[in-house]
Amino acid sequence: MGTRPEAIKMAPVISALKARTGIDGRVLATAQHRHMLDQVLDVFDIEPDIDLDIMRPNQALTTLTARLLLNMDDVLLAEKPDVVLAQGDTTTVMAIALACFYHRIPFGHVEAGLRTFDLSNPFPEEMNRVIAARLARWHFAPTESAQQNLLKEGVREKEITVTGNTVIDALQSVANQTHNIGVDVDEKKRLILVTVHRRESFGKPIKEICRALLTLIENNNDIQILLPVHHNPNIKDTVYEILGDNPRIVLCPPLDYLPFVGAMQQAYIILSDSGGVQEEAPALGKPVLVLRRETERPEAVDAGVVKLVGSDYKKIVGEVQRLLDDPLAYQEMAKNISPYGDGQAAQRIVDTLMKSLGVT
Repeated sequence: MGTRPEAIKMAPVISALKARTGIDGRVLATAQHRHMLDQVLDVFDIEPDIDLDIMRPNQALTTLTARLLLNMDDVLLAEKPDVVLAQGDTTTVMAIALACFYHRIPFGHVEAGLRTFDLSNPFPEEMNRVIAARLARWHFAPTESAQQNLLKEGVREKEITVTGNTVIDALQSVANQTHNIGVDVDEKKRLILVTVHRRESFGKPIKEICRALLTLIENNNDIQILLPVHHNPNIKDTVYEILGDNPRIVLCPPLDYLPFVGAMQQAYIILSDSGGVQEEAPALGKPVLVLRRETERPEAVDAGVVKLVGSDYKKIVGEVQRLLDDPLAYQEMAKNISPYGDGQAAQRIVDTLMKSLGVT
């Protein structure tokens, strides 16, 4: 694992592996996102056995991929694993899947089958997960919809296990407590939590999103916006330039996992381009407006608890205002349902592996 979302979603799998006899689980961190990964490792008390520390400032995707492949080559030769597991759609996942293919080591893809069917959106994540799927022996699909995507691509049904999403396993392990955000917000005002980080949001999209947030603040005296700002300067510089002087818009560094869960718990509405937030927030009963044109997680959209608004200024303002003004519309999106599983995904993944490998 290399990023914060990967650590969150793999933590339950690591825990489930450690609880079983007959399996020697080893944790490799590529540290594609160093600081944000370390936050989550601390929360779940995970200490990597191998740490590649691959992150470099302003690292190009080509450089990152090449360095990952070279480093993974050395690791696989030294470790000689029987199975490698990785989660999701980052460059870490794609490179590890490819390295395993070159070494003829069976690869299991956690959260397999998510698709937008547009290689440029999200970029490069859609390509990463398509390549991982072509190289995987085990496909751990979070939903029936993800399974159908894999079947349409020619993956054999016996290679797919519908598990639910491990993000719900992780969330359930901490959501029974109220977590302190660690940032001063006015509890008398309705809180709108905003996160934005994807490459598709760079440039004009992030400017339009910021403009919409300013309009919402101007039109609603009873709201406050909390925006943990991603470290990438393509996001950070624009956000601080446009929103930095508004007293009802709280800008802060990215929140650790538990404070972020606390922020979701306290939020009235959530705006995000994050995939994980689309999965987590509905389970907490929070409406999510997705700052993207497409999503590989259609289940929550179909359930009516998530809506796509993209970076369109008018659509963002209109949909947020509707939820602020119309209690019935709000309740329709705040159903407290989870289309992404029952918290037992990690157990199903480990059960499948043990059965396939003949481990008792």
